Amino acid sequence: MPDIVVMFFLLGLLAGLVKSDLTIPKAAYDTLSLLLMLTIGLKGGMALYGNLGWSIVPELLAVAALGALIPLALMPILRRCVHLSPADSASLAAHYGSVSAGTFAVALAFAEGRGLVIGAEVTLYLVMMELPAIMVAIALYRRYRGSEAGEAMQGLWHETLTNRGVILLAGGVLIGAMYGPAEGANVTDLLTGAFHAVLALFLLEMGLTAADTLRPVPWRLWRLLTFALVAPPALSLVGMIVGLALGLPAGSVLILTALTASASYIAAPAAMRTAIPEANIGLAMLASLGFTFPLNVIVGIPLYHQAIQWAAG
Repeated sequence: MPDIVVMFFLLGLLAGLVKSDLTIPKAAYDTLSLLLMLTIGLKGGMALYGNLGWSIVPELLAVAALGALIPLALMPILRRCVHLSPADSASLAAHYGSVSAGTFAVALAFAEGRGLVIGAEVTLYLVMMELPAIMVAIALYRRYRGSEAGEAMQGLWHETLTNRGVILLAGGVLIGAMYGPAEGANVTDLLTGAFHAVLALFLLEMGLTAADTLRPVPWRLWRLLTFALVAPPALSLVGMIVGLALGLPAGSVLILTALTASASYIAAPAAMRTAIPEANIGLAMLASLGFTFPLNVIVGIPLYHQAIQWAAG
């Protein structure tokens, strides 16, 4: 059976598809997303406590390179095969180069539940992939539009570095790394102890939101829907190869694989609305949240785990 947290996603998806009156207030969703990202950051920071060193720098640079290269590879595919406009191609490239905090949380819970060894630095993968992906996608679009280089870079750092996801993740990592699991236990134990419960409620809302994007399914966008289903397993192979080549422990390889296969639905939409107002964010949400996210959390992560076990011999 799927992990219990995944069942909450399926519950929300079913409730949405049958048009139930089940809803989660926006304020509650905002609170859940804030708690989830802060807790992920704290868990990562506490794991890094006493383990920081220059040895992780090559690993993080390789992860950042993944985030930058994925939009470069996807942009021409989205233009020529999916037949999207330059603005929508850049937007989708940013969403799929960037990462899903929800997918990360599910992969982390999956790895912890099976006792897989997880590197202390895995939380940093979120930021290391997200920032380059958004920056590269916006730069590609502005280059296509013929913007000057200065205009292309103006404000990009602020747009990407100050969104709430990055602030909470980076802040959580910093606080967790400063205080560790013991000194800050009076605060961190409450948050990390409730991690699975917060994740379950967050996934319940994600199921409801995914159902909204699928009701009705816009079959006329069949190229986009095909991309949303084909891209995750294809990108997962890239993440798995990089993780195995770096010699990462099994849990870290799984998380990197899942992140590479994921698509953002929090940070990237916010950045795209500001940087590329011509882009149709609804298309990106349909693909990332309606198809890619369910694929990854329901069947993708267990399949990636099996593939990694097979590849590792």
